[in-house]
Amino acid sequence: MRINFHLEYQTTFGEELVLNILKDDTAEQHKMGTLDGLHWSTELSKPVKTSTHIDYYYSVMRGDQQERTEWLTEPHRLEFAAQKGAHYTVYDHWIDIPEDAYLYSSAFTECVAARKLDMSPQTTFGKTIRLKVRAPQLRNNERLAIIGGGEALGNWEALRAIDMTEHESNEWVVSLDADTLPQTFEFKFVALDEEVDVTPLWENGMNRTVALPPMEQGEVVVYELSQAYFPVYPWKGAGTVIPIFSLRSEGSFGVGDFGDLKMMIDWCAKTRQRVLQVLPINDTNITKTWQDSYPYNSISIYALHPQYCDMRQLPEIKDQAKREAFEKLRQELNALPQIDYEKMFATKMDYLRELYAQEGSKTLKSAAFKAFFEENKEWLVPYAAFCHYRDIYGTATFSEWPDHHDLPAEEREAMTKPATKIYKEVAFWYFVQFHLDAQMHAAHNYARAHRVILKGDIPIGISRDGVEAWVEPKYFNLNGQAGAPPDAFSADGQNWGFPTYNWDEMLKDGCQWWVRRFRKMAEYFDAYRIDHVLGFFRIWEIPVPEKSGLMGQFAPALGMSREEIEAYGVQFNEGLFLVDHKRNDRWHPRIAVQYQEAYTQLSEDQKTNFNNLYNDYFYRRNNQFWYTEAMKKLPRLTQATRMLVCAEDLGMVPDCVPWVMNELRILSLEIQAMPKDPTTRFGKLSHNPYRSVDTISTHDMATLRQWWDEDEERSQSYYNTTLRRGGPAPRPLPGWLAKDIVSRHLTCPSMLCLLSFQDWMSIDEKLRLPDENAERINIPANPRHYWRYRMHLSIEQLLAADDLNNEISTLIIQSGRK
Repeated sequence: MRINFHLEYQTTFGEELVLNILKDDTAEQHKMGTLDGLHWSTELSKPVKTSTHIDYYYSVMRGDQQERTEWLTEPHRLEFAAQKGAHYTVYDHWIDIPEDAYLYSSAFTECVAARKLDMSPQTTFGKTIRLKVRAPQLRNNERLAIIGGGEALGNWEALRAIDMTEHESNEWVVSLDADTLPQTFEFKFVALDEEVDVTPLWENGMNRTVALPPMEQGEVVVYELSQAYFPVYPWKGAGTVIPIFSLRSEGSFGVGDFGDLKMMIDWCAKTRQRVLQVLPINDTNITKTWQDSYPYNSISIYALHPQYCDMRQLPEIKDQAKREAFEKLRQELNALPQIDYEKMFATKMDYLRELYAQEGSKTLKSAAFKAFFEENKEWLVPYAAFCHYRDIYGTATFSEWPDHHDLPAEEREAMTKPATKIYKEVAFWYFVQFHLDAQMHAAHNYARAHRVILKGDIPIGISRDGVEAWVEPKYFNLNGQAGAPPDAFSADGQNWGFPTYNWDEMLKDGCQWWVRRFRKMAEYFDAYRIDHVLGFFRIWEIPVPEKSGLMGQFAPALGMSREEIEAYGVQFNEGLFLVDHKRNDRWHPRIAVQYQEAYTQLSEDQKTNFNNLYNDYFYRRNNQFWYTEAMKKLPRLTQATRMLVCAEDLGMVPDCVPWVMNELRILSLEIQAMPKDPTTRFGKLSHNPYRSVDTISTHDMATLRQWWDEDEERSQSYYNTTLRRGGPAPRPLPGWLAKDIVSRHLTCPSMLCLLSFQDWMSIDEKLRLPDENAERINIPANPRHYWRYRMHLSIEQLLAADDLNNEISTLIIQSGRK
């Protein structure tokens, strides 16, 4: 079989194109040739080692270095569907990341617009013309067809349109008998509905034209055509944001679990919501106290938190006395208005250990467990070892352990062998993670079946007392602490305590640490929020052992020499600057130094000069540098999976952040109470970009009802100016006004409008929690905040609340969200 590939792509001197045929996780490279630097081609004459198709992409090389590559989320596909095909001639075009890249995410292809994929039917034509086209706008009830001039293409009669095959997400293909086609034929693509009597939707633009080339018997000519566009309004969806631990059902165990998650998906589907966003779900068990309730300080980027195990999905404990004792504790814990983290977690762990003693041996011998272990052992074994030694030594701070400051290879290997003593000592953790993984996979599949997008949350940091810092310390700066500069949440800045990343080391292997992390997350979610995306540009790094966020500096950043400082007309003063963490001859202006004595003692001229330096440094000097830093990392990560990428881009946002987010098609976060335009007090919802997530409040903020009452002057101004209502603002926030605010957010241009559960409930005065202050999830200014909020209604009660559910459904339908 011969395959000729042709690509029109303009290169510059010294560049050459390479065809990359994908094989598992590797690519087989084939250099291409050209006579003019524009028209490139190559021929493969060896047998193709696949029975149905090959996937491939093009890249630009300069010497041995790859300069750029195509968008890899959806590579080219060539099928071998012609039984008589001995020679394939393929005409491709270069694929850059499309503006509508979100339509190729699993949020759409597996949830909102899920359709069955199939390979093209086999053909027996002597000469074959194959047309490929991408049509990502099609909805889940639609299919693509081709119609054109001449009998072979239906003579422009809609009922004779030829169905095409979706052989990969959003790409459709059809094979035509070249001997039945005119030398030049015109055609268009149409979208057909499952309902036969629905009028076909014709693509925009002029008729397409193809002129047949000279063809030989057994030849298949493949044309990859430009995207088909249809007059379809861009999709918009609504959803709920709630931590899984905050869920409540009649049968849960004092905390939300993966069974409750499926019930919450039912509620979303019932109210026409398409997204359910949760907070991080990884294990945070460090101290076994309420401080472990903080979900952003996980001990593993892979392991799920045991608190989320749904005991209803596990075998029943056979000992009646123990079973009844656990049930009594369950009812007591579930009756509490908030989570009692310590008692809940201790009880659930006792339950799991009892169940392991009863079922462990049988489970560990099952085919399902063995498959899970084989697929996950690279992270599962170190996690189990860490938990084992944490419990033995009574601390997760591995630097304080008497031994095992790392995990020896021979011990790691022994932990994979069921016959060894150490395997038996750690296998409980394998058992727990096996059940958690199965339950979360089930919830994910359940969400997809109900066309609900599960959206996860990737924390920016990892615990310095966790598995990754223990077994992969080269990837972290353990002498640094991640945090945030002063902002509306905290005047002293924030010190999260996480070690910062050693990006130089991570980039050496193409950020595989992150790629593995994202791919594991894609097993559970179809969209994700990048927590503090600014950390991929630069992180606020506070040296150990400093506590205050005011002692931090951006890293990496272009520090200033004394000569540069003095060029601004500023006399060097260590009270105004911090020395660079890596170079002692470079300096950074102290954040918020204007409130400190070193600044107040300056003359007015010196203050003016210093302010110019300060603003240049924080908002202009590093823009291009930070852009380059982000583009080293984020393209690898956003293309590592098919999840829909959203980002939390709040705080001191340099200009380069929207550059990168637009280039990579990442959805921004828009909060009306925290506008990105510094000239306005409240954001204009109509100015939200389409590629964004709109919300009223986040887990780090006051809920809508709290916000309304915590600053009466502010909410009065919002009432009169933004809502355009006269007179004094009513207090507390009445349901009718909350409904008006929610409705305005739903009608904004943002692709997603995701509201906290508390803000949805604010519209119903009879059902909402009477005490608005009990709705708060987190207070960022308090590093020792107890994360214990639970919804006050059970999900069963929520599903039965017809008036509220009808109200929410109506608001969503009226807003044009689907």
